[in-house]
Amino acid sequence: MGPIGLLVIQRTLGHGVAVGLATGLGAAVADAAYGALGAFGVSALIALLQQLRLPLALVGGAFLLWLAWRTWHAAAPRQSAQIEAAPALLPSFAGTFALTLSNPATILSFIAIFGALAGQGQPASPGWMVLGVLAGSALWWLLLCAAVGLLRSRFDARAQRAVGRVSALMLAAFALWQWARLLGPA
Repeated sequence: MGPIGLLVIQRTLGHGVAVGLATGLGAAVADAAYGALGAFGVSALIALLQQLRLPLALVGGAFLLWLAWRTWHAAAPRQSAQIEAAPALLPSFAGTFALTLSNPATILSFIAIFGALAGQGQPASPGWMVLGVLAGSALWWLLLCAAVGLLRSRFDARAQRAVGRVSALMLAAFALWQWARLLGPA
């Protein structure tokens, strides 16, 4: 479970399935965008993204720390049905889309996956590959949000606060780990 998964769980618990799913779908579309880069062989853009690894990691880490701070200080809902203060769906989607695009690990994983597939001969249609990435990722987020949504009513304010605190600590740890990797070999 990475930082996006934690964010999806936290938002689903705090604001409901729709916000959690919008958050996850932002990641799914970003995954599909990188899948398209790999599948259609846009090597110049991939090389540019590799060159931008440092600023992307810095910005992505800073955003994760900001999310961790907000998550730590967020008040747990008084009731599981309280969803009025939920963030709008488009900003939830867009924020996760940007966060996923700024994650160097996502970039490198798609380069590795599609590089390996290219080395095995003619892959399937690039369009089908991108659609498969999008569908698989979207299905994962739908299942995760549905499961958390079903369990949501079992979490009282104290349990939601604990989940929020653990999520905040893990988000901060992911950010610091990402920055620590910048000091290591590329």
